[in-house]
Amino acid sequence: MKYPLLILFISLVFFSCKSGEKKTTDAGKATITEKAFGEFEGKPVTEYTLTNNGGMQVSIINYGGIISRIVTPDKDGNAGDVVTGFETLEGFLQKGNPYFGALIGRYGNRIANAKFSLEGKKYTLASNDNGNSLHGGNKGYDKVYWNIEKQAGDSSLKLTYLSKDGEEGYPGNLNITVLYTLSADNALKIYYTATTDKTTPVNLTSHAYFNLSAGKDSTILGHELTLNAKAYTPVNDKLIPTGEIKSTTGTAMDFSVAKKIGKDIDSVKGGFDHNWVLDKNGNELSLAATLYDAASGRQMEVWTTEPGIQFYSGNFLDGTLSQTKNNTKYVKHAALCLETQHYPDSPNQSTFPSTLLKPGETYQQTCVYKFSTK
Repeated sequence: MKYPLLILFISLVFFSCKSGEKKTTDAGKATITEKAFGEFEGKPVTEYTLTNNGGMQVSIINYGGIISRIVTPDKDGNAGDVVTGFETLEGFLQKGNPYFGALIGRYGNRIANAKFSLEGKKYTLASNDNGNSLHGGNKGYDKVYWNIEKQAGDSSLKLTYLSKDGEEGYPGNLNITVLYTLSADNALKIYYTATTDKTTPVNLTSHAYFNLSAGKDSTILGHELTLNAKAYTPVNDKLIPTGEIKSTTGTAMDFSVAKKIGKDIDSVKGGFDHNWVLDKNGNELSLAATLYDAASGRQMEVWTTEPGIQFYSGNFLDGTLSQTKNNTKYVKHAALCLETQHYPDSPNQSTFPSTLLKPGETYQQTCVYKFSTK
């Protein structure tokens, strides 16, 4: 898979850092604060916070490359954190953490029967989801330590990780770089690149959960969603694509015109957890989704170079997670995910766009979450 490389260098002026936090600057162009966030596998975990001149903040931690906070103003100028998460590292480490804010790989989403064949060889993965492999296996990229480097003269953090040959059953040493950039116009831009020394499937994504009310509404059922897609990939009872691509027209899956998420959710068994086939040509960066919360006035646009987007309506949240932000009960549908991606189970679906990365090629994709009010 080859994509046009999208590199944007943005100079920002940052607000001063919080008391007690370490501040780094580059010729007055950028400020990044750091806060100790615990220890994982003998290494210090740090929460890095980017702040732009409009007051928006994005925080990232080494563990899982997790987006731990996104603080952005509502229509009245009141700042609020619009992603789910935990107050402590122990919260993120707890059993049952549903990938809050994490980087996902080597293969985001599901692979049927935790198996695929490649170049005449069969590969067996961890069957961590009803006999299928989900989000990279037992210890995907959401559960590893990422190296983080602050980028001089830029409002960016560069994350790197080496996924070794055979890790979680996947072939090839995969060198991954993820660049998080916060722009002056309140956009979080995520640039992914990777190279391999053996042919391997790759499908990276971010698993941030959003609630644009910043917790004032216990669910996202009142949020309005638009998806720039007129087709989706139907799934079986284990959420594996059947191989079909169906029109959304006249069905509950139709979000081509903005509608409240709660409007048709009861007619979809289990709730929304499907891949939409985006209306686009090639790998250009294009608008995939728009999410709006009328009460707060917050709006989020999702832009991507990928062919699909997984809309997950938080169906498995049940209010039992501990050490949550402000002791919030993350109940069913408390937040949603909009994961830019290739289609689920592509290694076993010959009619889907290929997710194979070969030696000498570079995997590249871009995702942008852009915030505004209206």
